[in-house]
Amino acid sequence: MPESLQIQLKKGVLEMCVLALLSKGDNYAYDIASRMAEAVGMGEGTIYPLMRRMQNEGLVSTYLQESESGPPRKYYRLTKSGALSLKSQVAEWMTFEAAVRKILGEAS
Repeated sequence: MPESLQIQLKKGVLEMCVLALLSKGDNYAYDIASRMAEAVGMGEGTIYPLMRRMQNEGLVSTYLQESESGPPRKYYRLTKSGALSLKSQVAEWMTFEAAVRKILGEAS
């Protein structure tokens, strides 16, 4: 059985959403995962492989920061390349979303 449309849409915009969150400030993966789970229902296990891939692609960089509640946390920071990628992805999303809205409007 094919994946539901909602799952496919989530997979398609996950990177863009994470980049958008990081554009507002550095953060650690668990908090990003929590925010994504709350906003779009993405599971925590999805975020860690994505963060590694984005780091390998140069979209994000990392650094350790001391934590008051335990060991140092690994924080992610948007790189210049990541900011450019976000801008490009948002433009593509807006164009796509407008085209879909037009088609849906014509179908009513």
